[in-house]
Amino acid sequence: MQGLGNQLKTMFLMTLMTILVILIGRAIGGSQGMFIAFIFAMVMNFGSYWFSDKLALTMTRSQPLAREEAPELYAIVEKLIRQANLPMPKIYLTPASQPNAFATGRNPQHAAIAVTQGIMQTLNRQELEGVLAHELAHIKNRDILISTLAAVMAGVITTLANWAQWALLFGMGSEDEEGLSGLAALPLIILGPIAALLVQMGISRSREYLADETGARIAGNSAGLAQALLKLEQGAALRPMNVNPAASHMFIVNPLTAQRLRSLFSTHPPIQERVNRLNSMKRFH
Repeated sequence: MQGLGNQLKTMFLMTLMTILVILIGRAIGGSQGMFIAFIFAMVMNFGSYWFSDKLALTMTRSQPLAREEAPELYAIVEKLIRQANLPMPKIYLTPASQPNAFATGRNPQHAAIAVTQGIMQTLNRQELEGVLAHELAHIKNRDILISTLAAVMAGVITTLANWAQWALLFGMGSEDEEGLSGLAALPLIILGPIAALLVQMGISRSREYLADETGARIAGNSAGLAQALLKLEQGAALRPMNVNPAASHMFIVNPLTAQRLRSLFSTHPPIQERVNRLNSMKRFH
């Protein structure tokens, strides 16, 4: 059921985002602008599907982590993948003192988990197990692709809206009978990126709640993850991470918390709400 739900969610997301892309393209260049915008969106989606993992690891400067460098970490992951019935993901290390982690990859067969240097020094074994189970839950639920597509499409819409603003500023908007022009296009250009961001936020928040629940089931208890989230939130506030904002939605807690505290458009649900939900769950075995 989770797989079907994610497929339906992806279809809804892609439909809504694609409509916004086409409408903004129409505002820029009428019928021709619609076609160009649609092709642009499809190319970006194709690229995000095949190369999202490489892009994420590059943006965060993550490097492969060998088994001999972190034998305990590998032992935890191997234990969890047996419980989750998943293939072994590739393990990466992100050079950051902030305690954090993320998962990436288009499916369980092409997945990777990256942990920061800070998380290895901050969490105890049970807490680290909870975090790794959360990241494996993202892989198991196949929802990494959903959030990646949401981020990519939101970026496409914002880029097109910026182009449209410049086109209107210099009088290069649509001149055919189907196109919007001037003030008629302005609400779409302004509200389109906001709508895209709200969709991205909703998708990202829902997948975090689902990954928390699934991760707790994989680990066998919710206490480790709940305790880890509180430590990670504090660590993110005290130790800012120099990371591309476009990659912030991937992490288990927002790495830009210090700069964007309680942002209206945060892609992460409130930590205390996540902890409360986890604490309300019973031990599974």
